[in-house]
Amino acid sequence: MSLIVGIGGTTRPGSSTEAALRLACNAASTGGEEVRIFDGAYMCSLPFYRGPGWTPDSGREMIDAIRQSDALIIASPGYHGTVSGVLKNALDYIEDLAQDERVYLHDRPVGLIVTAFGHQAATSAMITLRTIVHSLRGWPTPFGAALKVDGSTFAQDGTCYDSDVCSQLELVGSQLRHIFTGSLSG
Repeated sequence: MSLIVGIGGTTRPGSSTEAALRLACNAASTGGEEVRIFDGAYMCSLPFYRGPGWTPDSGREMIDAIRQSDALIIASPGYHGTVSGVLKNALDYIEDLAQDERVYLHDRPVGLIVTAFGHQAATSAMITLRTIVHSLRGWPTPFGAALKVDGSTFAQDGTCYDSDVCSQLELVGSQLRHIFTGSLSG
C-alpha cells in the first residue's frame, strides 16, 4: 500500500494549518493510501535537531515514515514572511536520510501549503518551502496553496467554509496523487 506523509501545523492544536494539511491529505488518499500525519503537537515535542536533548532516536517515527513514503504534504503557517521554526526544525530531521540509498526526498512528490493572515507572508513562505523541498531533492507539486485565512476559514472540527480554499487544497492533493500514481492525465 502507498504511504502519504503529512507534516505540518502550529503550536496551537486544531490550527488552520493543521486543518488544511488534513484536507489535502484526504484529497490525496482517495485510492485508499495510508496517511500518517505529524502535526504541530508532534513537531513541538522534537528537540532542536542535534541540539540539547537530541538523541539518534529523536524523530525516529517521522523519519521512518518519510523513508517509506511515496509522497509528502508539508504545511506551514507564514510567520514574518517565512516558515515556522517548529516546521523548519522537523524538516532538519530529514538530514537523517542523507546516507540512504534514496537520499532525502529523492523522487518523491511533495505538496506544499502555507496559511497566513496576509498574502505577503503566504507567498514568501511558499517560496521558502519550495526552496527547501528542491534542496532535499523532492518534487514540489506544480500548484502550491498559499492561503490567506482568518478565524472563519475553518471550523473547530476542521471543516473548511471557504470554497476557494477548499478547491486549492483539493488541487494540491489531487496533483500529488496523480504524480505518485503515474496518472498525470487524470
